[in-house]
Amino acid sequence: MIVPGSASQSLAAALADELDRALAPVEFERFPDGELLAAAPEVETDSAVIVASTITSDAHLELLQLQDALRESGVSEVTTVLPYMGYARQDSAFEPGQPVSVRAVARAVSTGTDRVLTVSPHEESALEHFSVPARAIDGAGVLADPLPDLSDPVFLSPDAGAIDLAETVRESYGEGEVDYFEKTRRSGSEVEITPSDVVVEDRDVVIVDDIIATGSTMSGAIATLEDPQRVFVTCVHPMLAANARTKLARAGVEQVYGTDTIERAESEVSVARPLAEALRSL
Repeated sequence: MIVPGSASQSLAAALADELDRALAPVEFERFPDGELLAAAPEVETDSAVIVASTITSDAHLELLQLQDALRESGVSEVTTVLPYMGYARQDSAFEPGQPVSVRAVARAVSTGTDRVLTVSPHEESALEHFSVPARAIDGAGVLADPLPDLSDPVFLSPDAGAIDLAETVRESYGEGEVDYFEKTRRSGSEVEITPSDVVVEDRDVVIVDDIIATGSTMSGAIATLEDPQRVFVTCVHPMLAANARTKLARAGVEQVYGTDTIERAESEVSVARPLAEALRSL
């Protein structure tokens, strides 16, 4: 049985279809004092898969409650799918006295599950903090699916460390050149971003990233491109916080394509298929 968190209802339904498994009824309430209640009544099964992106602190709490509700109902095997794992970017104590948030979250999630799957975490080292088996699923392979026909395309990653993402999308698309933006730190707060070596004039450019949060860095990078024909942005996790979508539009981006790890208007493609393949292999 597939049990959806409130932030992952569409993906959970798509995954249930892929696996031909039942979709559990769920209920989400908020009490007058602000406390949450996430429940999964009528669940009668030995094995269940929770699908819950933890995009907010409330979503984290809902996940823990759903895990506990399943155990309370007698479910013996719980698999937790985190399409998007919140707090994963706080993977160090960057200042004295700060927490390693990803460690704290992973420890909490581990208490109510037998295993964890997460899609394209910011750093795979995040998996080391779970006390149950944890596995990363690559979501970049589906990002080429919604792209239109491209003219002499260039696939760019935001830095050299993420070039594997761009290569994955290029391979899925079937043609094109791959390169990355170079970042040069000029001061504590100033970063210069330039394309590496590739010529983009009169060519379609696809910028590939794992997550778009505020859009500031990406819109700045786009401004350095010299006379591209069209610019598209594709990412696994379309967080697009605050005015990020407006920033990208003002930078000249024709379209933004994301997956449904975070359910947004830009979620043009689903990671249900790679998740289903991973779950079948368990």
